[in-house]
Amino acid sequence: MNATTVSPTASLATDASSSRVVSIDIFRGLTMAVMIFVNALAEVRGLPWWTSHAHAWEDRMTYVDMVFPFFLFAAGMSMPLAVTQRLKRNPSTVALCLHILSRVLGLLVLGFILANAEKADPAKMMIRGGPWALLGLLCMMLFLNVYPRWERFPAYAIVLRFIGLVGAVLLLALFRRTTHTGQTAWLDPSYPEILGLIGYTYLAVAFLYLLTRRWRWAPALWFVLLVGLCASSTLRLVPFPVRLPLYFWPFGNGAMACIMMAGVVTSILFLGTGRRPSPRFSIGIAAGFALLTLLAGAALTPLGISKIRATPTWSLYSVGAAILLFIALYWLCDLKRWTAWTFPLRSAGSNTLLTYLLPDLWYFLLVSAGITFFDSHWNVGAPGVIKSLVFTAIILALSALLTRSKVRLQL
Repeated sequence: MNATTVSPTASLATDASSSRVVSIDIFRGLTMAVMIFVNALAEVRGLPWWTSHAHAWEDRMTYVDMVFPFFLFAAGMSMPLAVTQRLKRNPSTVALCLHILSRVLGLLVLGFILANAEKADPAKMMIRGGPWALLGLLCMMLFLNVYPRWERFPAYAIVLRFIGLVGAVLLLALFRRTTHTGQTAWLDPSYPEILGLIGYTYLAVAFLYLLTRRWRWAPALWFVLLVGLCASSTLRLVPFPVRLPLYFWPFGNGAMACIMMAGVVTSILFLGTGRRPSPRFSIGIAAGFALLTLLAGAALTPLGISKIRATPTWSLYSVGAAILLFIALYWLCDLKRWTAWTFPLRSAGSNTLLTYLLPDLWYFLLVSAGITFFDSHWNVGAPGVIKSLVFTAIILALSALLTRSKVRLQL
């Protein structure tokens, strides 16, 4: 995810001639808000089937199954502009590649902390998993925070980042778990959580994009090829993607990479590679792209519809829905300048990584303190929905408050 250094207020005031597209931040913020809500809603019982993820054996998808793809799509939309801006500051391709690798590493570390917290063995670590994860996230936040300038102590940012880095390294070195065979082991790399999956996918798509970025049509071709990989893998014509670990083959079965690459294609349609296309042209071509993905998804329905199995239809339906939503936001926010309603989403869209981590910080804080009140109350039916809505509003408000207080995370 891209936590930009541009303030939410400034980004929403950008004029149409600027390189910035307001609707990208709003799309990201809206996705963030829905993610917080559905994650909280997952603990509520007695709700209809469409309010949670579809099971692996089911051939269907719900709106919840599209939240993660929307994150991937948003990351893809940010990629061309981020690459262009970084190359303007430093034309070195090597420096750009190192920056990409550092972003991926940061996402992986955060993902492994979140994924391994419940696997920690306190007897071997002298600390429970909850406090370990809470301290790990706080150390990573110290390291990743964008610090404002302080004339009286200019080096304070370096000191705080160093403290955060050393703390994170020590906590990772301290981690121990017990395997199902009773052996002592370090971090389990089998599932890097959502942030790690985004990191691996970002690495794969960035590699393809940088390799062929001089050709405007290349991302569309990569998208088609990745969809083909996903379909072939689902048909078991190409078995290797499901047998290789992500750290060796970050493309996976092609599903996540094709979604992110679709975001790259959509970004180019609206921003271009030189002169920005006209809004009417961009909207028309993007709508056509969305229609083609939806038709292709329908044609591949016999291969199944499943987020858990990462089928091509799930990928294509998610891409089509994401494009249509982005078109609507672009028309509302960039063309019509109707942005007042986006106020609750601004910090979530511009300070995304911080907003993403806030619910986890809250969860691990409660676990560390041994507080279970919220887990055992208002967790059935309508009261649970209301609780989830209130929790989402609180997290968004806290994100706005911290952003205003100059707490901003950036990979």
